[in-house]
Amino acid sequence: MRLEKLFAGAALAAAAGTYGVSQYFFNRTMIRSNAKREKTQKMAGTNWDAYIPTIRASKEKLKQYAHEDIFITSQDGLKLHGTFFPLEGSKKVVICFHGYTSEGLNDYSTLALFYRSHGFNLMIVDERAHGRSEGTYIGFGCLDRKDAVLWIEEMIKYLGEEAEILLHGDSMGGATVLMTAGLLLPSQVKAIVSDCAFTSAWEVFQSVLKNSYHLPAFPILHTANEMVKKKAGYGLKDCNAKEEVAKTKLPILFLHGKADTFVPCSMAQELYHACTGPKKLVLIEGAGHVESCYRDATVFEGAIEEFIFPYFSK
Repeated sequence: MRLEKLFAGAALAAAAGTYGVSQYFFNRTMIRSNAKREKTQKMAGTNWDAYIPTIRASKEKLKQYAHEDIFITSQDGLKLHGTFFPLEGSKKVVICFHGYTSEGLNDYSTLALFYRSHGFNLMIVDERAHGRSEGTYIGFGCLDRKDAVLWIEEMIKYLGEEAEILLHGDSMGGATVLMTAGLLLPSQVKAIVSDCAFTSAWEVFQSVLKNSYHLPAFPILHTANEMVKKKAGYGLKDCNAKEEVAKTKLPILFLHGKADTFVPCSMAQELYHACTGPKKLVLIEGAGHVESCYRDATVFEGAIEEFIFPYFSK
């Protein structure tokens, strides 16, 4: 009897420990107010100090162009924000989706100038629970892809039926645009650029637990997943970008840094092989997470010019 009580006590302690770790993981990862950009940057292994002067200069230059705040309402009632930079006479627009714990203008100031120089209007989105968009729980692409469809519809309203739309996303934003690819999209969407996307929230968290915390996915991730379902309204396995890119015939450019320690480079290869439409995979030597466009702009921008731009009018 004493032995049974001992085992029961040990089991309860283990369960309580698992729940506590899962609760910490959920709070730290999923809730907007607790998800800190500095922590994410350390895990990603990219030395952003080297690029901050360039990013700041690009942001100041970008803000000199005419722009306006645009707000839309998500299907679940959140007020979502984006910054639109119009380019007179152009029907081309790139809708940009940023990474986890970031916001639109932080991730896209430099790339926005590149796209503008090639005749694109710019729609730089703050994803739900980021920047000036509302939301408590982060969507990790599963919820954001529904928002992406609304941004696409907004751009068609703004530019008209002749609009030509490019979706560009990095990290979580990359997963968002790839997950969006599997939905029934308007013909105005012409192509997708994905930089350092993950396959699914479940699989990237599994990788983070193993590589950053040296912890197994079971039972921590399983318990955390139930918390996500109950509080955030979706499951970490609800959407996998590998399955979504297999449904589309849109051309997709997959970009990934070979030295990415946050989202494994192998995920880009998995996504590329799963894709059934026109596709190109470019792996940037020595680049960490979402570092490629700064570390080797010639290769990064050259791939977009060579593979993506032919699908748009000149």
